[in-house]
Amino acid sequence: MEEPIVEQPVERIPSPRPAASSTFAAMRHRNFRLYFGGQLISNIGTWMQIIAQGWVVYQIGHSELTLGLVAFASAIPTLLISPWGGVVVDRVSRRNLLIMTQAGAMLLAFTLAALTFADIVKEWHVIVLAALLGVVNAFDAPARQAFVSEMVGKKDLPNAIALNSVMFNSARVIGPAIAGLILAVIGAAWCFTLNGISFFAVIIGLWLMKLPPHLTVQNTASPWQQLVGGVQYTVHNREISALILLSLVFSIFGISYFTVLPAFVEKILHQGAMAYGWVNAASGLGAVTGAFLLAHRMSDGRRGKLLVLTNIAFPLILIAFSFTSLYPISLVLAFGLGAGFMVQFTTINTLLQTRVEDNFRGRVMGLYTITFFGFAPFGNLMIGALGEKLGLGFAMTLFAVCSLILSRLILMKTPEVQKLP
Repeated sequence: MEEPIVEQPVERIPSPRPAASSTFAAMRHRNFRLYFGGQLISNIGTWMQIIAQGWVVYQIGHSELTLGLVAFASAIPTLLISPWGGVVVDRVSRRNLLIMTQAGAMLLAFTLAALTFADIVKEWHVIVLAALLGVVNAFDAPARQAFVSEMVGKKDLPNAIALNSVMFNSARVIGPAIAGLILAVIGAAWCFTLNGISFFAVIIGLWLMKLPPHLTVQNTASPWQQLVGGVQYTVHNREISALILLSLVFSIFGISYFTVLPAFVEKILHQGAMAYGWVNAASGLGAVTGAFLLAHRMSDGRRGKLLVLTNIAFPLILIAFSFTSLYPISLVLAFGLGAGFMVQFTTINTLLQTRVEDNFRGRVMGLYTITFFGFAPFGNLMIGALGEKLGLGFAMTLFAVCSLILSRLILMKTPEVQKLP
């Protein structure tokens, strides 16, 4: 066999002392600067498409269930393919794989733009394109997660993960704000077009990177044996398996409210496309704030405790959000949801990446991708159906309560998680 499939001692990466320059430590790496800039532009375009796509689908049928179906279609391929995506990531050049996935996503964005410009876009068009994008993401997500350590090394890995979160959520502020304006003035088709153009930034950035030649490793194990080995490695490591289970609960019950947000803005807040964009922007601003604080190493030495605290705070804020009908208050609570989401997401990611061995990294991040993206469609579909039948406020509150109870059970079973440095 190529590798053992039982838990091995994992090297712990010590947390460096805070320093004024440590907030941007990963930026000293040229490759990471190229990646950061390209991904920032691309993610702004992606968030523009997410906002416009949800609004277009809801305006066609005014159905919360259809919103859930679109999200379901986009994530099901991630559930089915991501385990194999992780195996591929451990076998091939991650940069070349990312160039291919970004090019595929670009073509899908231009296709949706063309259908919208021609005024022939239907719900099934969006569902099919969302499913194809899910196939692309099944390879792209684990490749992006594993590629970070290749750009910056282990020493700056926690900082790079936090800065990635700053970048991603800066796009969550800028993208929805621009999308809301474009939706109100010139229409959704231009959001899709600009998203397609934005992929050139990340593709060019990847192309310009200076990396050592990719060494092809001769694996005596078959892809199936590698997959099984990655699963067994994860199961036998209590800390890693607990973190992945927390991600699973959070993806199904915690963040599924985002799926019905267009309906919430229209039915509960009684607002339009511009307000929809600003609610998303407020959430993104909260996420940027949380990610920046993490990049400043505010959590060093106490990431486990911070994870436990935000794991409790997030569902409580979501319950308050689900009951508000006042637009200004919804913006404040959306800020809190964004901050809570990002602290959990980044902390889980950091704890995973600093505890997994390099030869298992692609497969473990593939499993993480499944939990965070692959199982999300079930939550999206359920909250869409419940919101349509029983009301949006009830559905969002129920999901928040489930998130709180299930995550607390996981943490009670694995108390060592809250002690992680």
